[in-house]
Amino acid sequence: MLDSSIFGYEFKNSSLLEEALTTPSFRMTTPKAADNQRLEFLGDAVLGLLATDWLYANNPSLKEGELTGKRQHMVSTTALCEAVDGTDFITRLRRNKGAQELSIKSKTVADAVEAVLGAAWLDGGLEAAKIIFDNLGLTKNSCFGELDGNPKSMLQHLTHAMNPPRMPIYRIVKTAGTSNKPIFTVEAFVEGVGSANGEGGSRREAESAAALNMVDRIK
Repeated sequence: MLDSSIFGYEFKNSSLLEEALTTPSFRMTTPKAADNQRLEFLGDAVLGLLATDWLYANNPSLKEGELTGKRQHMVSTTALCEAVDGTDFITRLRRNKGAQELSIKSKTVADAVEAVLGAAWLDGGLEAAKIIFDNLGLTKNSCFGELDGNPKSMLQHLTHAMNPPRMPIYRIVKTAGTSNKPIFTVEAFVEGVGSANGEGGSRREAESAAALNMVDRIK
């Protein structure tokens, strides 16, 4: 029986949570199953609203650009994946039988987190979604500055400070998913340091994820 509780919220309609935890790959063996893509679409907007509301209320002196940078980091794929790292979230996802082990940094994980937020919105409205948002602890990312909210800029800043200065190089390693919902894997390479990969729904998002992973490696 499905556990109807997640991130501190108890679902009244457990089928909504089940759908949110059903990844697109699950339909390879169960074609009639409803995957979480529609809920992820809704949850993305819910997440943006909650992050914006929190930032606006708690940062009265910040200008629009500064708020935008902080929000970008709060709702990023990396931030969402880090929020569920160390939990049993990945093991609760419904995936294709025989699928390869899922990385905690995978966009599939972040999409599912957004889907859960979307499902909570449908199940209990704003109050339900806010319980999950608060328990994910995403507000801790609001302490990061402008460079932290822009991983590629931060990586470039770090590599330019090296001796000799160097420039990060990005290349697409793999493209998966569907034409409507692609998943890009990009490698960020820095001479003398090595490389790090990142995933995203666009090349830009994947490059940002790779850059952030490379920043962590350099630090």
